[in-house]
Amino acid sequence: MRGSAGFLLCLLLLVAPHRTEVAAQDAQPDPKTPCANWMGGAPGYPGHNGLPGRDGKDGKDGLKGEKGEQGVQGPKGDQGESGNPGAEGPRGFPGHPGLKGEKGEGAYVYRSAFSVGLTERAPHPNVPIRFSKIFYNEQNHYDSSTGKFLCSIPGTYYFAYHLTVYMMDVKVSLYKKDKAVIFTYDQFQNNNVDQASGSVLLHLSTGDEVWLQVYGEGDNNGIYADNINDSTFMGFLLYPDLD
Repeated sequence: MRGSAGFLLCLLLLVAPHRTEVAAQDAQPDPKTPCANWMGGAPGYPGHNGLPGRDGKDGKDGLKGEKGEQGVQGPKGDQGESGNPGAEGPRGFPGHPGLKGEKGEGAYVYRSAFSVGLTERAPHPNVPIRFSKIFYNEQNHYDSSTGKFLCSIPGTYYFAYHLTVYMMDVKVSLYKKDKAVIFTYDQFQNNNVDQASGSVLLHLSTGDEVWLQVYGEGDNNGIYADNINDSTFMGFLLYPDLD
C-alpha cells in the first residue's frame, strides 16, 4: 500500500508543474490590445509623415478632344514694310496665234475745210464779207457768192482770220447763226500797214452758217487787200459728231 501511494504522489508532482506552464501560456494577454491586462502601457503618438515618393512614369496620351469654337477676331496688325523686289522670272514662250477676226466696217474719213482771201478793198459794213479768192474749198462748203461757210458735217470746227489794216481803223466780228461770237478791233497807225486777227473753236450742227462782217459805220472799215497784201479767212473740221 505504501508503495502504491508513493508512486501516485510522485506522478502528481511531475504532472502539476507541466499543467501550470500550459495554463500560464494560455492566459498571456495579446500585446496589440489597448491594455494587455495590467501589464499594458499607454498608446503611442502618431509618427511623422514620410518623405514623398518618386514621380511615377508618364501616362499614355488621352484621346483627342473635340474642336473648340472659333475665337473672336483680333485687331488688324500694322502693315509690314515692303520687301525687296524679287528677281525677274524667266521669259515665257510665245503663245499660239489667235483666230482671225471678222472683217470690220470701212472707216469713213470726214473732211470739211476752206481757205479764202479778199479781192476787193473796203467791203461793205454790217453784211457778210465776201472772200472770193479761193485757196482751198474742195468740199464746196464755203459759198463765195454769200461769203458764208455752211456746215454739212456736225462737229467741232476751228476758224481763223488775218486781215490787213490800212488807211483807217478796223472793227470786225465773226458770226454764227446771226449772232456775233468774237470781236476784233485794230487802230490804224499813220503811214503804216497793220494786221487784225482772231480765231475760235465752235461746235456746229448741220445747217449752221459762219461768216465775217464789219460792224459799225464806214469809218471803221479799213480792211485792205492788193497784189502784195492779203486778208484771209479759213476754217476746218477738227472732230465730227459720230453719234
